[in-house]
Amino acid sequence: MSPRLLLVELTRLRWRRAVLVLLIAAVVLPAVIALARIWSTRPVSESEIQSVIDSNAQQISQCVDHPRRMGLPPGSTEQQCTDQIVSWYTGREKLSLARERTGGAGMGVVAVLTAILLVAATTFVGHDWASGSMSNQLLFEPRRGRIWTAKALAVTLVSLLTAAVVSTAYWLSMWMTMKVRDLPIVDGSLTDSLAYGLRGAGFAAAAALGGYALTMLFRSTVATIGVLFVVSIAGGLLIALLGLSEHWQPQKNVAAIVKNGTTYYVDVPQSCYSRPRSSEPEPDSECDERRDLSAWGGVGYYGVALVVVMGASVVSFRRRDVP
Repeated sequence: MSPRLLLVELTRLRWRRAVLVLLIAAVVLPAVIALARIWSTRPVSESEIQSVIDSNAQQISQCVDHPRRMGLPPGSTEQQCTDQIVSWYTGREKLSLARERTGGAGMGVVAVLTAILLVAATTFVGHDWASGSMSNQLLFEPRRGRIWTAKALAVTLVSLLTAAVVSTAYWLSMWMTMKVRDLPIVDGSLTDSLAYGLRGAGFAAAAALGGYALTMLFRSTVATIGVLFVVSIAGGLLIALLGLSEHWQPQKNVAAIVKNGTTYYVDVPQSCYSRPRSSEPEPDSECDERRDLSAWGGVGYYGVALVVVMGASVVSFRRRDVP
C-alpha cells in the first residue's frame, strides 16, 4: 500500500460531513462530562451554607434541645448541630482521580468515545457502498487488498488520535481542577489516569476498526449497527442464561483492558460456606469467590473476535463482486 493511497483515504474521511459531525461530538460530549463532574464536585460556598442555616433554623434549634435525635451525643453545641445539618444538605464528594478511574466518569468517557468512533467508521465506509463509489475507487486502484488496508488504516489512525487527545484532555482537566482546589493528589495518580485514558483510546480505535471491518463485510451501515446492537444486548444475556462465568461478560473484559486488570466473581462449592466467618479463603483457592482478569485476558477476548471479523471482511471484499 502506498502512502499516497492512505492520504487519499484520510482526505476522503476528513471531507465526509457525517464523520466530521461525529468527531465533533467525540470532543463535545466528553467535555460536557468533564464540566458536569467539575460542577458536581465543586466546593460548598459560604452563601450555600448560610442559605441552609437560614432555611433550617428550627431544625438546628431542635437539634440543640435533642441532639441524640440527630445522631449527635448529648450536650452537643449549637455549632455541632449546625455542622451536622449543613453536611446533610451540602455534602458533595471531593474530586479524586482514583475515584474517577474506579467508579467515576472515566469509563463513561471511554464508552462515549467507543460508540461515536465506531459509528463514524461504519458511516465512512457505508457511504461508499450506498453511493456506489466503491466501484469507481477500484477503477483507480484495482488491488482490493490495498483499498481495504488504506481505509482501515485511515479509520484506525483518526480514531486513535481523536480518542487519545480527548482522553488526555479529560484527565488533565480533572488534575488541574484538583490542583486549583488544593485537593491532595496521590503520587503517580496523574500518570495512572493518563495511562487509563490511553488504554481506553486504544480500545475505542480497535472498536472503530471492527466496525469498519463489519461494514465492509455487510456492505451496509444499518446492517452493521443492527448486528452490533443485537450482539451487545443479547450477548451478555445469553452468557448469563448459559450460566457462564463473569469472565466471559463483554463489560468485564472492557474493564480489564481499560483498568489494566479487574476482578470477577465465581460460584464456589457449598462446602465453602460452612467455614468459620472469621477465616478468609486463600487467594485463588476453590473457596475464593474473586478471580483476577488481566488486561491481556481482555485483549485476547476482543482480539480474537476482531481478527476473525477482519479476516472474513478481507476475504469477502476480495472475492465478492462489487456493484
